[in-house]
Amino acid sequence: MERGPGDTALVGRRRERALLERSLERARSAAGGSATVLRGDAGIGKTALLDWTAARAEGSGFTVLRAAGSEAEVGIAFGALHQVLRPLLENSRALPRPQRAALEGALGLRDGLPSGGFMVGASALALLAEEARRRPVLMLVDDLHWVDSSSAAVFLFLHQRITGLRTVMVCAGRPDGSALDGWPAHPVDLGALSGDDSRALLRRWHPGLATATAERVMEEAAGNPLALAELPGQLAREHREGVVPLPERLPLGQRLEALFVRRLRSLPAEAARALLVAALDGPAGGSGVIREPAPGQHGTEGVLEPIEAGGLARLDHTGRLVFRHPLVRSAVIASASRSELRAAHRTLAERLPEDDPRRLLHEASAAEGPAELLAARLQKAGTRIALRGGDAEGALLLDRAAALSVDPENRVRRLTWAAVMSARGGRLAYAARLVKEIERGPVPRDVAPLFAYAVVYVDQSHHVDFASSFSLLPGAMAALTAPGASAPGDLVEQMFFKLLLASAYTGEPRGWETLERYRELVSPAAGLCHRAWADPPRTAQGAEAELRAMVTRRAAGRDTGNAWLLLWAASAVDGADANLLRLFGGEHAYATSGSVAKARCYQAFLRGRWDAAEDCAREADTAEELGYHCNALLFRLYHAHFLAGRGDEQGLSAVRERIEPAASRARMRFVTDRLDHLQALVALAHGRHEEAYDRLRRMMPPGSLPRGPAWFHLPFFDFVVASLRCGRREEALARVAAGRAARMDGVSAHHAFLLAAASALTADDDAADAAYAAAYAVPGAGRWVFELARLRLAHGSWLGRRGRGAEAEELLRTAFRTFRELRAAPWVEQCRAELRAVRRSARTAESDADALTPQELRIARLVATGLTNKEVGAALHLSPRTVGAHLYRIFPKLGITSRAALARALPGSPPAHGPLLHES
Repeated sequence: MERGPGDTALVGRRRERALLERSLERARSAAGGSATVLRGDAGIGKTALLDWTAARAEGSGFTVLRAAGSEAEVGIAFGALHQVLRPLLENSRALPRPQRAALEGALGLRDGLPSGGFMVGASALALLAEEARRRPVLMLVDDLHWVDSSSAAVFLFLHQRITGLRTVMVCAGRPDGSALDGWPAHPVDLGALSGDDSRALLRRWHPGLATATAERVMEEAAGNPLALAELPGQLAREHREGVVPLPERLPLGQRLEALFVRRLRSLPAEAARALLVAALDGPAGGSGVIREPAPGQHGTEGVLEPIEAGGLARLDHTGRLVFRHPLVRSAVIASASRSELRAAHRTLAERLPEDDPRRLLHEASAAEGPAELLAARLQKAGTRIALRGGDAEGALLLDRAAALSVDPENRVRRLTWAAVMSARGGRLAYAARLVKEIERGPVPRDVAPLFAYAVVYVDQSHHVDFASSFSLLPGAMAALTAPGASAPGDLVEQMFFKLLLASAYTGEPRGWETLERYRELVSPAAGLCHRAWADPPRTAQGAEAELRAMVTRRAAGRDTGNAWLLLWAASAVDGADANLLRLFGGEHAYATSGSVAKARCYQAFLRGRWDAAEDCAREADTAEELGYHCNALLFRLYHAHFLAGRGDEQGLSAVRERIEPAASRARMRFVTDRLDHLQALVALAHGRHEEAYDRLRRMMPPGSLPRGPAWFHLPFFDFVVASLRCGRREEALARVAAGRAARMDGVSAHHAFLLAAASALTADDDAADAAYAAAYAVPGAGRWVFELARLRLAHGSWLGRRGRGAEAEELLRTAFRTFRELRAAPWVEQCRAELRAVRRSARTAESDADALTPQELRIARLVATGLTNKEVGAALHLSPRTVGAHLYRIFPKLGITSRAALARALPGSPPAHGPLLHES
């Protein structure tokens, strides 16, 4: 069912729906009746399909008759038949007297012994035929396996004889038992829903379910619609929202338990124990195999027979019990008592080696109270797993260790480590909950720095709050680096990074001051991060070159430094290229993979892969769901870059309204400055140059590069464009001079290109050709697709104004194609406008050429072929000086400034590449 268990719109079941639709159509058109038997496991959706058929039939004018078998009424003769025929009994007077008497006797409507089954079946058939003469009939029988045998015999009779009536009969039952004996050899089997259909159904019924929770529910349900409907409703809100990890076993609820409990309760004790051990061992385990019986116990066959007879599980070739459906496994666990569960966990623990982490988990589940030795072993195993990259798994072991702790201080220590591992492992909302729990009591002194780190991690990533970064981290770093202190692992470096992150996002001076004190104590990679972010115009020269060297060493295995530090350094200088991203495989937890995804999104914008725009929006939703609210905010910021580049004012405003309040509360200049810049970019796209200039000038004065923002280079080119378009050439020159003075081109390839592009725009006419050529020649200039297209647009416009139409058109057409591929519509229109201006200029030049004297025209045509003044003079019997004097008068008439432009300016010159471009 699509929207809820009572609705009639189905998800999936396309084959079955088509079959039933054809049956209804045949009956409706008097082409004949049909009978269908649906067969499937409990909860598979048989009733939903019957409901759908009933709704379709009622909408087409059918008489709909229904019955359902009941386990409680299976002994009541003709009970189900009575349900079906009740609406038609008032028409029984039309039947011949013997048939009417047989039917009413069978249904208990008159005294006397009931007639034989054949006579009752014939009477029921006659009653159906009477109704079918008026309108088509649909007869539905659900839970055929629980229909009383007398009714079942009549239904079978009808099933074999209604083909000549305008009647459709659909029965549904389970595959086990003998209810379908004598029915068609080929019933329609209903299997599990596909993954896509299960996901769609779950989304309809439980739209707020966290992704991780939904995946676990789908795994447990294995395509069973009833399980998809019921399982989430049994979970606590915090489980549904993904705040805390799901329990080892999902509670089934009464409806699902009822499907299996009766069969489970009928099992002998030994069979029930074997089934429980196999269920707790899990699908991938190997300890739940059926073992040889102990002395005095029944043999293996005695254990297996009742399990297999009940349709619960079967033995595979390895000796493992394979459950008929994951719900059976869940029901086995849900119906077991605490003592039975502990005993089964003990059995499994005894079957596993001492060093197997699964043994520890089973021992923990078997424990009846605090157990310090076991807690210590769990802590050791969890730490070992976390060091291998399994932070989320390690956190669960530390959490269990905390629950088994005897000493309250040890419990806090373990919970603190669990919080840190949970945050790094993608369980940030759970980490926030653990931090809250730890805050209720005293924190041991030796773990206080680690707890401070956990608080900061949660505050930054979950609460989007950087205040604790500046209040807690300086003291924690001081404690860890004090004489005699032993810092656990790389905790000082991780704190350094968190403080750098907070300082870069907010510009808080306290953070930068603390970082300056500790930068000599951290690794070269962390030091590079600091240089790249602290004050790039003055500290980041050579940063990208150093980054590339570190990436090369890391890729070659000669450097074991943390790749995430290199990623953060690269994000400051726009250097997160493929070589760096290859250092990150798919095995990382969300804390790392989310950072990689942010880098990919922003690089896709810079490098013209704008089809990735929607990936940013999807990543934001994923981050939000996992509790990484700061990441979600940043993904939306990067999505806003694509919107601004395309001139989408409405889309940009919507994103701004969504993220700016949180960014402002957190004083994240990293976000608010960029939003202002993007707003200016949109204004430039739509030709509102004064608006763009005002916004950009408020961000930073024109004659200097302010301390702090590492992203100073991003609005650099835009400010120069806006200043020039507003007639403020001096301010544009001052900005370029400041970039040169700061050796901006030494920071990174992107910085170098932006400075060169801005320099070209501000160059004097006699130096402009060389300046533009230098900008195009900057190494890697082609990487910055959008900005390169804008440079070509500006260059083409400049050439067009100087009468160099052919060169202008070539550049403008190249820019046009790029903007069209990026779907940047306002920039496409700017290219069109400039191309039209070039054409007008060419036509004006032609009319000016008509004013040339015949002698001037002859001289111009010869010069246009490439001849020198001396050669032209010899051809026309003129002195070279006279030729030069004529050219002095010709150039202004044609609106050109060079001999090279003559060929295009003269009448009769070929057109410059055909009609104006159109989008297609």
